[in-house]
Amino acid sequence: MPMKKFINDPANLTKELLEGLVGCYCDTLALVNEKIVVRKTPKAADKVALVAFGGSGHEPAMHGFVGEGMLDACVAGDIFAAPGGEKVFEALDYVKRDAGTLLITLNHNGDRMSGSKAMRKAQKAGLKVVEIVIHDDIAQGPDTPIEDKRGLGGVIPFIKVVGAAAEAGKSLDEIVALANAFNDGIATLSVALKTATHPQNGGEIGSLADDEMEIGMGQHGEGGGGISKMCTADETVEKMLPPLVKATKLAAGDKALLIINGSGATTTMEMLICYRKAKQMLEAMGVTVLPGKCDELLTVQEMAGFQMILCKCCDTCAQYLAAPANAPYWTTR
Repeated sequence: MPMKKFINDPANLTKELLEGLVGCYCDTLALVNEKIVVRKTPKAADKVALVAFGGSGHEPAMHGFVGEGMLDACVAGDIFAAPGGEKVFEALDYVKRDAGTLLITLNHNGDRMSGSKAMRKAQKAGLKVVEIVIHDDIAQGPDTPIEDKRGLGGVIPFIKVVGAAAEAGKSLDEIVALANAFNDGIATLSVALKTATHPQNGGEIGSLADDEMEIGMGQHGEGGGGISKMCTADETVEKMLPPLVKATKLAAGDKALLIINGSGATTTMEMLICYRKAKQMLEAMGVTVLPGKCDELLTVQEMAGFQMILCKCCDTCAQYLAAPANAPYWTTR
């Protein structure tokens, strides 16, 4: 399909979108070394810093979540491409502190390579940094080995919980323990109705017929193996929620966060209808569903569909989810 987007020179997409982001939120954000978004007013130096990174084209992720109670810095790569390890290290060096830094890496090959290189440079420079890898995608099944699970939208509530702990002054060791426990209780499953176009070359991202949908499609059009004819909202949720429940090991009496993350072209109406059914199913199980979100957090250009994100929450994580945050695309008062 022909590409129709409000852009200028495709070579300048990342530069211009970051200028727009920082220009819009000029009271809280600043841009360092062209591709590093940071807090305009840094967090106290005696608190642990959080750094994330990832390819552009998935806005507002990840740079839209820099702010109080969330990230201290985020490194933007080019469209759908992780930034290099050198640039990630620049961000680690920018926020360095005795309290330490948590580096958040999504489980994709390019991201893992950049994260590993940045960690090697940080260790050589004597920086106190721990890396956590996000692996919430269960497209290949709830029992898929961790190393084969991609990082998806579950990184956003992860940033919220861990960011609140850092803001509260918890030590790096305490934050790492919390991060590992919460990370293990996050599961995400996506569904796509319509694919998107690459904003630099107009290439189609994935392929679906007009009467088809695909459960498990990745955020770059990777096949999930779940192509079927279109289903209703309730039928789709009935297919997606059970494997998420299995992956998170939710049971009666547990607390859970439910998020419907729009992929870019899904209406709020559709997301709310799907959220409604998923919450009904969880409550019927005896699960307490915490206040959630139906919003675009991590998108794939104009792809139609959503990611259903389910997080098992202990009492501490529930408190951190409710803690204040002030980032452009996640605010909690």
